[in-house]
Order: sequence, then structure tokens, then C-alpha cells
Amino acid sequence: MDKIIIHLICPDQKGIIAQITSIILQTNNNILSIEQHVDNEQNKFYIRLLIDLKDSKVEIKDLQNQLENLNKTLDGKIFLYNPNKKNNVAIFGTKESEPIYDLLIKNKSDALNCNFPLILSNHDSLKVISKQFDILYFKTNDENEILDICKKYNIELIVLARYMQIISDKIINNFKNKIINIHHGFLPAFKGANPYKQAFKKGVKIIGATAHYVTKELDEGPIICQDVIHVDHKKSIKDMMKLGRDIEKKVLYNAVKSHLDYKIIIENNKTIIFN
Repeated sequence: MDKIIIHLICPDQKGIIAQITSIILQTNNNILSIEQHVDNEQNKFYIRLLIDLKDSKVEIKDLQNQLENLNKTLDGKIFLYNPNKKNNVAIFGTKESEPIYDLLIKNKSDALNCNFPLILSNHDSLKVISKQFDILYFKTNDENEILDICKKYNIELIVLARYMQIISDKIINNFKNKIINIHHGFLPAFKGANPYKQAFKKGVKIIGATAHYVTKELDEGPIICQDVIHVDHKKSIKDMMKLGRDIEKKVLYNAVKSHLDYKIIIENNKTIIFN
């Protein structure tokens, strides 16, 4: 491992950055990037660091122990990630192919740091995509079978690319904060089915898409990414759907990339997204 990403969450207090950067300096490591955020209302401090380890004077375990000791004094939570590790990501879809194609094509050009070993669906419509990209295809909606498949292929993230099925609590519990859904609507408005029809009837002037983590409460999970586009009364439902699909692809890609690059911290059903 030649690099490491550090996430630290703790009560805000003086000297946090000085203490953590001191450890990095003393172990002869180099900070490639550092971002922090303070939530004044909650008195919480958040920081993300990308560290170059190639000239380190200590083993990674020793560095980890020093950081853990600091974390105890700060009364916080610390997480270490390997940015070079490619996570295995499963795509769940129903019939809509566009968002799946978009993710797979971007991954082919190394825009995403992951492997897509499989597509899972409750229909046969998407099987052609799996053949084109030479990945596995599974047709099932049985929760135990889904979990067995995910375990067999070491799935670490599930992406719901217009997957029109309810994810069971059992699957959600096994993949807490590791299931990303794209909602074809600008949450919290227009939840549930037919958001573009709802938007059209309301005469809205913007439409959008929302990517969020899946929780037991439908469409209530922590929001990762959102985007909107302006529309007017001339736009039909079909026009809105076409524009919306483009936004959905963009938002879903950005959300998946942020997750894979360890740029997200989740706290109290809210996300802190680092640049």
C-alpha cells in the first residue's frame, strides 16, 4: 500500500489538525490533500486526508496505532482506507439500460475505481448488456439468493440503476450505507412513482435527480448528490423524461465515484461530501 485515506470525526477542539499532521510528519509521510469541515451546531469536526506512504519510516500498522491513540484522546472515530483497492460493485436494474451502460462505459475508461462483476435483475431485458461487457447476469428477486450472490462475489457496494423493486430490510442491514439509489426526482419533492408526471401536473420550473443511500424508510436515506435543470411550460412529460434521464446518469455517476473515492462521511442521516 503506497497511499492511505484517513477519515476522522470528533468533537471540535483546538489543535486537531496540528496533532494529526504532526504524526504524518514524524513518520516521514506526505500529505497529498487535506479537507476539513466544522459543524458548529453539533460541535463536530470532520477531516479527510490523502497520505503518500512511499517514504514512510514506519510500517502501516505502526502508523495506524499512532492514529488510533490520537483518536482516543480526541474521543472520535477514525477510518483508514486503501485508495488503490478496487471494490466489487453489483448493479441492480430492471429494464432501463441507460444508467447501466453509462456506468460500465465510464468504468472501461478507468473513470471509476472499481470492478463490476455482475448485473442482477428481476427481468431478462438487461442480459444483452452483460454479454456486451462480459460480466455475469443473475435473474432473481429472492433476498437470500441475492445475499448469497453478493457474498460469493465479494460485493462491497450495490448500485440501484433504476431498479424498480423494494430492497428488503435484510439486504439493507447487510449493506448499511453501501447501497446507492438513483431517484428520478428532486427529493424530498415528488417521492414514489411517476415523479415526472407529478412535476408536469404541478407545472414545476425545474426537474432533477437525487442519488442517496438506501435505508429502511423509502427515499429517506442520506443524500449524496443532486442536480437540476430548468424547464418551462412548453416541455411535455416526454421532454422532461428525456432531460431527466441525462441528469440521472450524471448524478448517479458522481455519487458512485464519491463513494468509491472515499469522499463521503455519513453522520446522523446526513452526508459530508469532500471535493
